[in-house]
Amino acid sequence: MRKTLAAAAFAGALVVTAGTAGPVAAVGEGPGYGGNETVNTSILHTYDELVAELKTQDARQERLDLEVIGQSVKGRDLYLAKYISNPDNPTILYLTQQHGNEQLTTEGALEFIKHLGTGKNQGVLDGVNILVVPMLNPDGAMGDVDFPLEDYIASGGRHLTRYNANEVDLNRDHVAKVEPETRALHDNVMRKYGIDYMIDLHHQGAQSERDGQLVSGSILHPTTPNVDPSVLEGSKKLGAVVFDAIDPTGWGHLGKYVGGSAETISRNGIAVEYGISTLLFEMRGMSDHYREDYVLGQKSNGYLIKQTVTTLEATARAIADGSIADADTSFWDTLAEQNTRSE
Repeated sequence: MRKTLAAAAFAGALVVTAGTAGPVAAVGEGPGYGGNETVNTSILHTYDELVAELKTQDARQERLDLEVIGQSVKGRDLYLAKYISNPDNPTILYLTQQHGNEQLTTEGALEFIKHLGTGKNQGVLDGVNILVVPMLNPDGAMGDVDFPLEDYIASGGRHLTRYNANEVDLNRDHVAKVEPETRALHDNVMRKYGIDYMIDLHHQGAQSERDGQLVSGSILHPTTPNVDPSVLEGSKKLGAVVFDAIDPTGWGHLGKYVGGSAETISRNGIAVEYGISTLLFEMRGMSDHYREDYVLGQKSNGYLIKQTVTTLEATARAIADGSIADADTSFWDTLAEQNTRSE
């Protein structure tokens, strides 16, 4: 049933977007939670289901290599999906679910993996190496943590929380690298592979807006003053590819995220430490939370999964064919910072 519902949500997004024009039908204007809808986590992949699908794809796809990069606090294996055709090609890392309650990006990343090397993506892997960490925080995603979650909203057999099992925000651990999940990422991905670009995929609250319309998501390049100018320029180009792929569609509406300069955050710290061009993408709404204004009604799931897939496909293609070099970054100068809609 879970797989059927998830597939229907994804297919539904494709049908709706194909016939939709104008920003009134943007993802951001999709249904919020508001206490009026059941948010059912059973339609999302569990950790075990995710691993099973990754292994299935590993067996089917000759160019896919699946690697365990470490273990979570509770001992769950952390996976890296690798497509390395030529070490001399540029490499991009897609990172999802540092925060366990932000799962639709993981659903999108899994769809992306399932279709890599087939159809319209067939030639992409000849020009770019792709790394995907599809769930960095499985303990938080499964609600297997050492603190209470009774006040969380979702139903469906499990809660999902931002933090890892030790109640630590992994996206504030990129300097000290105390938690096993963060250490695994740095020791066995960031320091092991020659990565040129990274998109860190997250979710934010459901009430952010730009120009009076709720956003489907928001993006931001590194904002630490310590980032190398060439790395920053690469980050802005990565953002331009994403913006051009999403914002003109009629169903996507992106704002500029309001973020700090702390290098404990991956967007900033990884850019400085490794010289990697990074982009934060915050999708609208979360799969579970104790705050109603952070949770998005699940009728929007299909749109947000599609937004993730579109982002990954567009950036992989732009890097593979070299068109990212011509990406126009001037939009950053006029892209409005989002604000929170007042009820």
